[in-house]
Amino acid sequence: MLAFCPDPDTSQKLNRMLWTATALGFVPHCAADDKLASVTPVIIDHDGTNLAHDQVLINLRTDWPPFFSRFQRLIEIVSLAEDDRELARNRFKFYRDRGYDIRSHDMSRNAQ
Repeated sequence: MLAFCPDPDTSQKLNRMLWTATALGFVPHCAADDKLASVTPVIIDHDGTNLAHDQVLINLRTDWPPFFSRFQRLIEIVSLAEDDRELARNRFKFYRDRGYDIRSHDMSRNAQ
């Protein structure tokens, strides 16, 4: 899985957050340029030049990743903020116009 971040600061923040998980909740991860990237299940990256996996891409950016089509699955996380939702609608349209089957899951209903 690749977590595609918008910038180096966000990549570092996500890395720190994953290291603070409890021992039973730890998620093995590393940066894309790490020597263990090819054998690590979760890669955190912000430039997309070293793509060690092609199974799942989590897009944390406001634009669509130029290499998204090489992945088997793409996950977009959208907040309830209207500006974020508008950007997500544009990405949704971009993917749909290229023939991708899109399934949406409204997780806000589960947050009650």
